[in-house]
Amino acid sequence: MNNNERLYKISEISDIAKVNKTKVWRYIRDNNISERSMKGNAKLYSEHTKDVIIKAFSSESVHLATETKADTSRILLEQIDILKGELERKNDQLDKMQSLLDQQQQLNLATNRQNEKLLDGGTNDTQQNVSESRNMDDTDVSKPAEDNYKGEETKTPKKGLFGWLRR
Repeated sequence: MNNNERLYKISEISDIAKVNKTKVWRYIRDNNISERSMKGNAKLYSEHTKDVIIKAFSSESVHLATETKADTSRILLEQIDILKGELERKNDQLDKMQSLLDQQQQLNLATNRQNEKLLDGGTNDTQQNVSESRNMDDTDVSKPAEDNYKGEETKTPKKGLFGWLRR
């Protein structure tokens, strides 16, 4: 051992490397680095060992910081892509729903117009179309004979739970 060579404790190396003492101790343990000498219970390491440890932590921290930033940005970009895809699917669903609502409104409007025509009396053609469609649907309107049709419809009571509503 050279008398001129300075020896360093783990705590001194950790202060210089600006890392926790435990990290320095684990690095020494994992890399099987032996101490140069002992002073009481403290292990002392050479200048060369100190430089190797400091270099390992400085390059590792830079590498880890860069890797962490790269991983974070990659993950965020993947999440953005996933969210864009979900947003597009939701927009498509909204467009389909809007078109279905438009169709429903148009059907309701057409049905309301037909109902108004029926309630207002309508024309004979409309009444015939309605009576024909009711006969096809097995409703309670009987089909008038062509010879004795006087413009009046006769209704037969329909049997069922709500037949009294149709009178």
